[in-house]
Amino acid sequence: MELQEIFEIFSANDNFTILTHKSPDGDTLGSGFALCYYLRSIGKCANVLNGDEFPGRYGFMYEQYQAQDFEERYVIAVDIADPNLIGSKLARYQQEGAVDLCIDHHISNKHFAKKTYVDAKASAAAMIIYEILKAGSAKISDLMAKCLYTGIATDTGCFKYENTTPKAHLIAAELMAYDIDYANVNRQMFDVKSRARMEVEQIVTSNMKYYFDGKCSMITLTKKLMEECGADQAEFDGLASIPLSVEGVQIGITVKERHTDYYKISVRTTDKLDASQFCKQFGGGGHIRAAGCEIKGTLEEVEKALLDGVEKLF
Repeated sequence: MELQEIFEIFSANDNFTILTHKSPDGDTLGSGFALCYYLRSIGKCANVLNGDEFPGRYGFMYEQYQAQDFEERYVIAVDIADPNLIGSKLARYQQEGAVDLCIDHHISNKHFAKKTYVDAKASAAAMIIYEILKAGSAKISDLMAKCLYTGIATDTGCFKYENTTPKAHLIAAELMAYDIDYANVNRQMFDVKSRARMEVEQIVTSNMKYYFDGKCSMITLTKKLMEECGADQAEFDGLASIPLSVEGVQIGITVKERHTDYYKISVRTTDKLDASQFCKQFGGGGHIRAAGCEIKGTLEEVEKALLDGVEKLF
């Protein structure tokens, strides 16, 4: 598909539902809300849906947002590579043919929608949304620009991850020309942490485990730990980068308990290993340096399965 073709879809349809992935991050929400605000600005009806609650740290994106009442006619998924990432609370959209258009930047995208646009070279889905709007000469508001900038900044780790491209910097620079208070966005996204989050970091860091001569590190977040610290789910964004920050580590794994015997796995790797291929063996995927999956079983079973997979790498 061409960017202009996608833009014309926006004009030709109405009553949009925009799906964002569960455990939402800045990119899926930034892409979803920016697109929603654009569609509403041209007189369309549009809502953003998520199986989980919108995290409070992204409140600036949705403080002006109110869901509209309409009969859904067109469904768009943003930053969703796999229908399972939509979540069980929105299971009706996981069915074949339920999603009309998917806009994504993950090379592992499973092409579950009727139409799919994937740019695996894009640092963030927000970059693609921006390029689509630019292709149609759309008017971009300050709020839309702020959402898109947040998506790019968060998915590139404030422009320090390996997925950061020259184009990411160029688009970010264009968005910075809007009134978006980008310095405060970056501070809120990367520097400000709640006391509960700091306590979690202290605990998981002190209990970090090392394997294979220090080339693999792993941290574990149980529901009990998260409840004892009094932090909500959004407080745990970014923890996946901690294991890889240790000198000598080539693969860092974060194991987070979602439900009893059900764990979300986040994997980060150096340039020596492919995180997406590693997660693929567990039914997941993502990017070369950052990927994820979900595994059922006891914590001991999950850790063993992951370490068996790491052993194959080494």
